[in-house]
Amino acid sequence: MNQARGFLKEFRAFAVRGNVVDLAIGVIVGAAFSKIVDSLVKDIVMPIVNFLVGGAMDFSNKFFVLSRPVDYAGPETYADLTKAGATVFAWGNFVTIVINFILLAFVIFWMVKAINTARSKMDLEAQAEPPKTPEDVLLLREIRDSLKK
Repeated sequence: MNQARGFLKEFRAFAVRGNVVDLAIGVIVGAAFSKIVDSLVKDIVMPIVNFLVGGAMDFSNKFFVLSRPVDYAGPETYADLTKAGATVFAWGNFVTIVINFILLAFVIFWMVKAINTARSKMDLEAQAEPPKTPEDVLLLREIRDSLKK
């Protein structure tokens, strides 16, 4: 029983430690950001690419059927074939995920670059202006110097 209490106490200390909470927040924000990037690729980038190349770049439904059920006579879409139990090589989905990754990495790169630029500007501003000494401290220094004389 004491061992269980000790374990629970140790786990609680671990779970509320700053790093774990920061990681949990990062995962949650990352999941939400992933949805934004998915929408960016699906709803903005791919329609523009399709328009520029004449509509031939829709990767979402690109696949090869490796084997299909013997009695299948339904539609030849990825969703219908997989639902019927066919073995499908979905290369289009992979290409879409790679595009999502590249865009996500690009956006994160620019975010980190912007943050680093802002930090360096703040550091330069902090170094350029030495902190002003409060007037009461200046007055106390004058009194001290007068007493020394």
